Order: sequence, then structure tokens, then C-alpha cells
Amino acid sequence: MCRWLAYSGEPLQPSTVILDAQHSLVKQSLNSPLGAETVNGDGFGFGWYPRESVAGSRPALFHSTEPAWNDENLRELTQAIESPLFFSHVRAAGGPPIQQTNCHPFRYENWMFMHNGFLGDFAKMKRDLTFAVDPSLYPHIHGTTDSEVIFHLALTLGLQDDPIGGITRAVQMVESVGREHGIRFPMQGTIALADGATIWAFRYSTQGMSRSLFHSVDIDTLREMYPDIERLKIFGRRARVVVSEPLNDLPGAFVEVPESTVAILDESGYRHQPFLAEAA
Repeated sequence: MCRWLAYSGEPLQPSTVILDAQHSLVKQSLNSPLGAETVNGDGFGFGWYPRESVAGSRPALFHSTEPAWNDENLRELTQAIESPLFFSHVRAAGGPPIQQTNCHPFRYENWMFMHNGFLGDFAKMKRDLTFAVDPSLYPHIHGTTDSEVIFHLALTLGLQDDPIGGITRAVQMVESVGREHGIRFPMQGTIALADGATIWAFRYSTQGMSRSLFHSVDIDTLREMYPDIERLKIFGRRARVVVSEPLNDLPGAFVEVPESTVAILDESGYRHQPFLAEAA
């Protein structure tokens, strides 16, 4: 359906990974070997926190319905700024129209959210799920995607106080409503969530056959493995990425996130914990 990337670490020019990597996100928009669709050209989005970001900082967003490979503004912007935490997403529209309000990432206050996947037979569930969104949050839904509904449903269900719990309860509601409508596999996808300091990356589907998700190993390990690669000197020691698919072909550079898992990335590095594993 889509491909996405999330970075956290020392402030970095986003173009370093969005444009310049061997298998950068822009290159994946043209050719995505691990994606459900090879081409992801139905718009893109880029969201970033300020250079001195802390939890509570408000991110900025740039959305376009242009293919990522054809937008000079994306190149200008990602080369002009530095950010310690940013998201980027290239879209393959699975039904909702191609418009800026349907481009990821989505934002609410200091939170950013993006999704790769879909809700099965969303049209059958849309009314029930949308009406479950808190009335104070409903006006913030600007587009028509299932992804934006999931985000605001999670906000309704306590995401700001308990990020993993909020996403858990939203997915459980999706699956409950889906069963009521006779939908066999209501939930599919990977989700990225950030508050300005921490990234949560979820991999889950009702069917247990989720979209691909990886994260990089730490830079010190990479430099030990590949001491002659000059490009690795660009990155600080805290630099990490979570991606739909690896950004290079270096063996051992990326670790696959298991099914029914949330990978949590903060100042201490990565840790994994089960996510709805019993349901899966």
C-alpha cells in the first residue's frame, strides 16, 4: 500500500536517508521490492520536529499529491533543514482519493502518526469507527482515509497518556467492529507514532501476515562491521531509522521487526515488546 521511514538521533539533513540512501524512500516510491505495490506515486508527506526537539514539541508537515520522485520542493526542504526526529511516507492509494488531506503523516498537537496497510472493507466499518471518535477530535479529521480514523480513534482511547495502550484499544475496536460486520481480517499494517522524543513502531495484522517493517542496528556496530564505508561517518552515535524496507544491501544492517510487536525507540535505543500477540 505505501512505504514509510522514521528517523531519530542527532539532528540530520533528512535528504540523507529520504533521497540519498542506496534504497532511499524516494527510490522505493519508484521501485519497492517488498511492498504490496511496486510503485508508490500517489503523493507523499514529510513531517519533522524542530532541531532542539523534546517531548511536547509540535512537528511541521509538508504534503504533496505529486509523486515523491517528481517534487523539487521535497529536495529543497530536506536539504535545507536538520531535524532530530522526522517521518516520511510515500503513498499508493488503495481507494481514498489522491489529495493532500489524505497524505501521511497526520498530526495532532505534538503527535505524529503514519500507517502502511488498510482496514478490510473499511466502508462497512467507517460509520461505526468514525462515530466512536470523541466529538472534540472529530473536526481534526480532514481527509477520508482509514488511517486518519485509526489515529483519532487511538487519541480518543487514551493515546496521549498511554501510547501503546491507545493504539491497542483502537486496533481492538477495529477488530470488534469488523467481526460485527462479518469481516474476516479487519486490520492490516504497520504504524509509526511519535511525540517528539520517542518513536513507537507497530507491526500487526489480524491475519498475522503484516506488511514488512525493519529497523537499523546501532551505528557503532555498523562501523565495526564496515570500517571502510565513508558514508557511515555522516551519522551520529544515536542515529536510528525504522523503515518499511531496508535502505541498503549491507548484511546485518537492518533487523526485521517480528509480527505482533511494537518497537520502541528512545534515548536508550531500541526495545521490543509483544503487541496483541495473543490475538494474532
